[in-house]
Amino acid sequence: MEFAERRRLFFYLILLSLVIGGMVYLNQLRGQKAKTSSQVEVVDDKLSTADFLDEAYEPTAYDYEQKQASRDGTGKIYMGREISQVMGHAAIHWLERPEREAEEAASRVMNGLARELKSDAVIVDVGSGSGYYAFKLANLVPQGKVIGVDIQQEMVDYLVQKAKRLGVSNVDSNLGNINSVQLPAASVDAAIMVDAYHEFSHPNEMMQSIVYALKPGGRIYLLEYRAEDPAVPIKPLHKMTEAQAVKEMQAVGLKHLKTEGYLPWQHFMVFVKY
Repeated sequence: MEFAERRRLFFYLILLSLVIGGMVYLNQLRGQKAKTSSQVEVVDDKLSTADFLDEAYEPTAYDYEQKQASRDGTGKIYMGREISQVMGHAAIHWLERPEREAEEAASRVMNGLARELKSDAVIVDVGSGSGYYAFKLANLVPQGKVIGVDIQQEMVDYLVQKAKRLGVSNVDSNLGNINSVQLPAASVDAAIMVDAYHEFSHPNEMMQSIVYALKPGGRIYLLEYRAEDPAVPIKPLHKMTEAQAVKEMQAVGLKHLKTEGYLPWQHFMVFVKY
């Protein structure tokens, strides 16, 4: 074999070795990358399961009726009741009005709840607004926590700032959406809704999410202005009868335990999850 041919063959062998070596290296690199990627996916899966479990829950959609909206109403009908318009964050001053104690007797509500809640209970205040009730509840659960949930970012921000200003460490704020409180399964002992439920645009779905977040045996405290009493000076769509409230709570699997009658204007209704 001539020298030129031997040199050409030598170069071919070197080139072939480089190609084979590169292919082996790339295969090893892909294997390591796939292993790393798999580990990341497992970690992400753990995070989404443990920390963002609420995102996995989707309430079953309810088929609402629709009609021409009446004054202060939305035209959306749930179990024979027209859903009212929402009170916006601009009405915070009304939620904090000085005469609210005389009208609603929040101190009586707290006395009643003090007999029901353990000091380490976790309670969610749905439609927490300015936190008028959330901060009173915080005193009842010093080893527990109050989670204020609202669908308006302005209300959530207001609650956070108020907690900082007052130095209250056991009140948190959580942004919900129109059909969910965005809380994990069996994470709360109780839920309270004060003059808020009648404004929920998706009451059935929202209650499904609250029941989902309640522990077995967990209770719901529902306060609504009495529609049976024409002397209660509140717009009709912002009031509810006891019969209507019981019907709507039963629709999501809750049992009516009792209705307290010691408030000036409101029903204090108690429901339980079994």
